[in-house]
Amino acid sequence: MIRLVVLATFILTICQPLAAQTSAKKMVSGPVITGYGDFFAVDNLDRPVDTSRIYKVVFDIPASPDNKQQVNPGINTIARFINMHTHAGVPLKNLQVAAVVHGSAIKDIVHQEAYRQRYGTDNPNYPLIQQLHEAGVQFFICGQTAVNRDILDHEIAEPVQVALSAMTVLISLQADDYQLIRF
Repeated sequence: MIRLVVLATFILTICQPLAAQTSAKKMVSGPVITGYGDFFAVDNLDRPVDTSRIYKVVFDIPASPDNKQQVNPGINTIARFINMHTHAGVPLKNLQVAAVVHGSAIKDIVHQEAYRQRYGTDNPNYPLIQQLHEAGVQFFICGQTAVNRDILDHEIAEPVQVALSAMTVLISLQADDYQLIRF
């Protein structure tokens, strides 16, 4: 009986912090990009976020969901990156973010009218792209993909910039000390 009590006490001691940690899960919205980029608050970090660092990152976005009414998870990840780091105390000016869009994701960077004409619905990514641009994100599309997929210059959403290729702009940004993030 004593062994059972000791075992039960041990199990409760081990499991209680896990239960407390699980119940503490909390999704956070914003503070910069609203309606997108929610993330989990994480307390008691073993490696604190360096709030004085300049974070230069380039997101490689090659794919898009088949559902034409769904936000591209890769583009939403950019919002999550910005929101989570500014929430952690990194000034927005310390986040230098670029996105390189190619492959099937290229459809996600056309403006509303072009998207409606092509897919019969609003572009769910357009409002997010606008907020990200206002937060300083640079968008580049692969010129090779645009030509191959018949995306015309006048269909590309402002503020997206056309590059010779995704490969070219990824190499250039990494040579400028941007760190590559792929999802």
